[in-house]
Amino acid sequence: MKTVRLTVAQALVKFLDNQYVEFDGKVTKFIEGIFGIFGHGNVLGLGQALEQNSGDLVVRQGRNEQGMAHVAIGFAKQKLRKQIYACTSSVGPGAANMITAAATATANRIPLLLLPGDVFATRQPDPVLQQIEQPYDLSISTNDAFRAVSKYWDRVSRPEQLMTACINAMRVLTDPAQTGAVTIALPQDVQGEAYDFPESFLEKRIHRIERTLPTEPMLQDALALIQSKKKPLIICGGGVRYSEAAEQLKAFAEIYNIPFAETQAGKSAVVSSHYLNVGGVGETGCLSANLLAKEADLIIGVGTRYTDFTTSSKWIFQHPEVKYLNINISRFDAYKLDGVQITADAKETLEKLTALLAPTGYQSAWGEEISQAKQQFEKELDRLYHLSYSENDFVPEVDDNLNREAVFEEFIRLTNSRLTQSRVLGILNETLGENDVIVGAAGSLPGDLQRVWQSKGVDTYHLEYGYSCMGYEVNAALGVKLAQPQREVYALLGDGSYMMLHSELVTSIQEGKKINVILFDNMTNGCINNLQIGHGMDSFATEFRFRNADTNKLNGAFVPVDFAMNAASYGCKTYRVTTEEELVAALQDAKKQSVSTLIDVKVLPKTMVHSYGSWWHVGVAEVSEKERVQQAYENAVKRINEARRY
Repeated sequence: MKTVRLTVAQALVKFLDNQYVEFDGKVTKFIEGIFGIFGHGNVLGLGQALEQNSGDLVVRQGRNEQGMAHVAIGFAKQKLRKQIYACTSSVGPGAANMITAAATATANRIPLLLLPGDVFATRQPDPVLQQIEQPYDLSISTNDAFRAVSKYWDRVSRPEQLMTACINAMRVLTDPAQTGAVTIALPQDVQGEAYDFPESFLEKRIHRIERTLPTEPMLQDALALIQSKKKPLIICGGGVRYSEAAEQLKAFAEIYNIPFAETQAGKSAVVSSHYLNVGGVGETGCLSANLLAKEADLIIGVGTRYTDFTTSSKWIFQHPEVKYLNINISRFDAYKLDGVQITADAKETLEKLTALLAPTGYQSAWGEEISQAKQQFEKELDRLYHLSYSENDFVPEVDDNLNREAVFEEFIRLTNSRLTQSRVLGILNETLGENDVIVGAAGSLPGDLQRVWQSKGVDTYHLEYGYSCMGYEVNAALGVKLAQPQREVYALLGDGSYMMLHSELVTSIQEGKKINVILFDNMTNGCINNLQIGHGMDSFATEFRFRNADTNKLNGAFVPVDFAMNAASYGCKTYRVTTEEELVAALQDAKKQSVSTLIDVKVLPKTMVHSYGSWWHVGVAEVSEKERVQQAYENAVKRINEARRY
């Protein structure tokens, strides 16, 4: 057996540089590069190896460990999980910063390889800088916290362990059913230890992402179920995009006249204008999809995890005889809602179902209901996209009746802006190009976008809503830009998410990879403010207000922030927007820029889009001094009793 003597870190770099995936006969280099922030736990090990010979791996410098890992997630998601970046950090706070990103990747089924440094395997210098000591177990370090949020976790305590750790990491990263965060903890002393690695371990390796075929019994069960139902509704999930099955879904829907609704991950697999695309469904669903969802007697879930927002907490599908057909590569997801399971690739399954159903002459019984629902939605969309503020008779979309006029007056006095959030979205949707990509994750915007955004191009809607991680947006936008540099990329986020994390905006400047940030500033964590008020509370610690010296509570004046000034200090081209004309001009000028841009848009609170006949199960106080909270609890009990039990 031929061997080569390398350090663990050098062998790891050489291994990563030689990993490829094959999908539908196309071979792609799997790991494009490594994002790193170096400290004493990795700089002299993995850092030395990369400096000596990084091969074809692109080494990029992060600003915040969570932020750079979000870049990697955004990249992998936009690459449809066929290519990734790895991320390395030092031990301690650097590693801990990546835990949130690991959870984000795992919740969304996105491959993410994390390589945090670790404490000394020998334990001889313990405790070293940034080491946590647990008296009951000296083997524990910060990196053990990754176990709960990783799909595969390992610690390389001896050089020879690297080989099985790497092979198993690739097994999970390239498995469409099991992928997520993979963590390989690397003790800093072991990184520098040498070993005679077999050359075969370091050679080019191709991992095939296979299309799992449905079995004949699976298909026959599905066929029988479809034929027994009159009004099926397809749910287009993220699996449709990752399987590249959009054309097959369209063909199936068109032949059998079946409308399809979208999840956050599935949106833009097919453009919104398609006559059978009825839009987002569930708690953040639009009018047309939710109207049909309540009448559907069969839900065909394709590549969806059936989250509570998609099912409106298992409440939106109200037909008394509704059944579920679940097409999913993951057996775990296919079993949800006690449906008929097809554990197989979406594209292959849809092709086979289309062919098998054809001889039966099957057609759904929807009739004109699909077009009528679409027409109702289009009318509502036009209203929302052109909703302007009027002083005397203006009623916001989210009407809480709690000191509403005073809040508007204060906001207008501070910002001189009367822009509504839905009007801003209308202008953006009309102005952005059909191939431009929008990125979002948290706050009120994902709900608004799922309800009203019209995708004009394929794979142009990039929302992280499995974990809804505040701070994903700006950083992931850079990942999207790295994945598809020819496209204009727009991060849409609120002031709360921007302040949570926007570190890799600086990296975008450093790398010359232009992104555009559209920041909606309403001086509030608006989504959660709506949630608390909608369930009987008053506004409490969700608006950004000064502490009131008289009450000692956070109910003083709004705290104004100049976000444009902040981004300008990084080197971005910035704009402060308070009118429609300023917004249009800023968008036009931003497209001409070669550096990253930030448009600071001041939008009136409570002017986001409301829900359409949906319900979300959240914990409500069973006992309260407020009558409004008591009413909210009673309503929750009523809805719980109407929802599916499992």
